[in-house]
Amino acid sequence: MWGCCSQGKHRILVSEYIENGSLAHKLFGRDGFDDDVLDWNQRFRIALCVAKGLAYLHSECSEWIVPCDMKPENILLDKDLEPKITDFGLSKLLNRDGSDAILTRIRGTRGYMAPEWVTNLPVIEKVDVYSYGVILLELVKGIWISEWVIHGIKVCEMDIRIVVRVTREKMESNEEKSIEDLVDYRLNGDFNHVQVKLMLEIALSCLEEDRSKRPNMNSVVQALISFEG
Repeated sequence: MWGCCSQGKHRILVSEYIENGSLAHKLFGRDGFDDDVLDWNQRFRIALCVAKGLAYLHSECSEWIVPCDMKPENILLDKDLEPKITDFGLSKLLNRDGSDAILTRIRGTRGYMAPEWVTNLPVIEKVDVYSYGVILLELVKGIWISEWVIHGIKVCEMDIRIVVRVTREKMESNEEKSIEDLVDYRLNGDFNHVQVKLMLEIALSCLEEDRSKRPNMNSVVQALISFEG
C-alpha cells in the first residue's frame, strides 16, 4: 500500500498498480493468445518467490502471519511477473506457542483448504503449506484444480486425495509420458523435467493429510533454490 486517506465520509487506500493482474488471470485466462501463456521458467520463479513470501510471513515475523486463503487470485504479478501475496482479510496472527491457534469458523476457499479446517484442530501455518501445494499443481498443469479430470470425473466432484494418489502413481511409474500428462499442454513440451518432478514432489508433500508430515516453507524454499536454473 502506498497511502491512505480518511477525511469525513471518505476512506481511500492507494495501492501499487499491478500490471499483470492475478496469477489466476495470467495462468488460467482464456481470452489471451498463446504468447500470453506463462513459460516454464516464469512458473518456476513464481513458485519460488511465493514460497519465499510465505516463509517470511511464517518465520521472520514476531508472530506467525497466516494468510489462511492462499489461492491464485490472491497472488498478484507486477510488470516483471514478480508475485505479491495479497488479500489478508482472512489472515490470522498466531503466537509462536500456538496458544491462540483455535479459530471459531472455517476460513478459505474450497479446494485450497487444509483438512484441519473441518476437524477442529488448532490452525497453524501448515494450512498455508497445504494451499501452496494445490497452487504448485496448478502451476504445473495450467488449469484450476477443480477442473482436473481423472478417470472421466472432474476433481470438483471428488476428494482432492484422489488427485494426490493419481499424481503419485504417475510419478512412481517413472514413465516420461505419465509425467507429461501432468504438465500444461500449452507449453508444448518446453519445460525442465527435473524441475517439474521437484515441484510435483513438493506439492504432494505439502498436501499430506497429516500436517506434521508437511514441510515448512523454509525447507520448500531451499529445495526449489537447489534446482533453480
